[in-house]
Amino acid sequence: MNCSFCGKEIKKGTGIMFVKKDGTTFNFCSRKCEKNLLKLKRNPRNTKWTNEYHKIKKGTKK
Repeated sequence: MNCSFCGKEIKKGTGIMFVKKDGTTFNFCSRKCEKNLLKLKRNPRNTKWTNEYHKIKKGTKK
């Protein structure tokens, strides 16, 4: 299972699961990822430490 924000692998028995009223679920590896997505409403594609950012920016210089 992967984190819904950063894309990092979550070991079995760890992490946080958040369920919205409509039934969609989010899995988070840490409180940092949970706050960035839900409270701060950040886009993982624009956050430099996520895997999603590195997939999109692949091939460009840092």
